[in-house]
Amino acid sequence: VQLQASGGGLVQAGDSLRLSCVASGRNFSSYYMAWFRQAPGKEREFVATMDWSSGITYYTDSVKGRFTISRDNTKNAVYLQMNSLKPEDTAVYSCAADRSPTLAVARTYNYWGQGTQVTVSS
Repeated sequence: VQLQASGGGLVQAGDSLRLSCVASGRNFSSYYMAWFRQAPGKEREFVATMDWSSGITYYTDSVKGRFTISRDNTKNAVYLQMNSLKPEDTAVYSCAADRSPTLAVARTYNYWGQGTQVTVSS
């Protein structure tokens, strides 16, 4: 099982970025796919998750209305569209997957991709 994350970069406050996570190695149609982030000196934080089969999504409060998690079944990919970025969004963003996680709890996701750095300057 592999999760390959990409799309990070250095942007200014108010800009947008789209992160991608391409999944391979199994059928993820019955999985939850999530994004977490970790800022320097801070614990890993839940950002968003999606039930792949139903499309139902969940977000942490600080990103609601700004971030959107979506999927492309044909590409086996999950995306995180991040708009109106703020300096406090600066972190390493990682994608994760699991069949039955506790949605916002990182340790309950068994599969992880490498992180991609997002830096938002003020």
